[in-house]
Amino acid sequence: MRRGYLLTTYILMALLAVFLLSPLIWIFLMSFKTPADVIAAPPKLFFKPTLDNYLALFGVARGGLITSEAFFSYFKNSLILSVGSVLISLVLGMPAAYALARLRFAAKESLAFTYLSFRFVPEVTIILPLYVIYQRLRLYNTFTGLILVYQLISLPLMIWMMRSYFEEIPLAIEQAARTDGYSWGGAFFRLILPLAAPGIAATLILAFIFCWNNFVFGLMLGGTSTQPVTVGLLSFMGTNEVQWGLMAAATVIAITPEILMALAVQRYMIRGLTFGAVK
Repeated sequence: MRRGYLLTTYILMALLAVFLLSPLIWIFLMSFKTPADVIAAPPKLFFKPTLDNYLALFGVARGGLITSEAFFSYFKNSLILSVGSVLISLVLGMPAAYALARLRFAAKESLAFTYLSFRFVPEVTIILPLYVIYQRLRLYNTFTGLILVYQLISLPLMIWMMRSYFEEIPLAIEQAARTDGYSWGGAFFRLILPLAAPGIAATLILAFIFCWNNFVFGLMLGGTSTQPVTVGLLSFMGTNEVQWGLMAAATVIAITPEILMALAVQRYMIRGLTFGAVK
């Protein structure tokens, strides 16, 4: 009875995994197809793979609507925007999260909910006012402007997740450190941060993924010199043709950092934040 239940569970989990991964698998297969195979009807599951799409992206072969330099310029922009946004969110969010986790003051939960509410508002509802403001402040098509608006993505996530990690650390550890003569700063940097390091790392990685995936802000508030790779993928859609194979290959390259980050999340999330700290 139990074996049948476990077998059914594993089968359902496998089917769910196939369903969730099927778009990625299809994009991966499409990146190795010729233009004729891509538009074949019915779709071809078995075909002769080719590296022409990747060779065109890396500039070894011709055929793309945009050059290899242009595509990897978009890729570089995504790195600048995502890394810059996450670092600023870390500097601003870590003390805010610690204060919400440890300090007692009026309207603390209301303030925490206000931070979270920034994630509730759809991006398209605020993009037009932001566009007007950015034009007047000359922040349009600048890395500074995009990194600032990316804080709406990463900062609330950073504050709420790190707050939960700080709350998981027993207050007795911090009190014992203060009793032993540590200052507040010494206890925070020498004890609290090392204990919360796996959680902070996981938060950084998730914030990076959310920033990397953003499309609306880069499309509306950036130009060709600052737009991320999510917007740059549109360059493979021309007036006369859509280069599906090249777009698929570019997508595979674009999601590679996210896959690596996701693997890193698994490695950090399984660690206990206070394992071995209190006996």
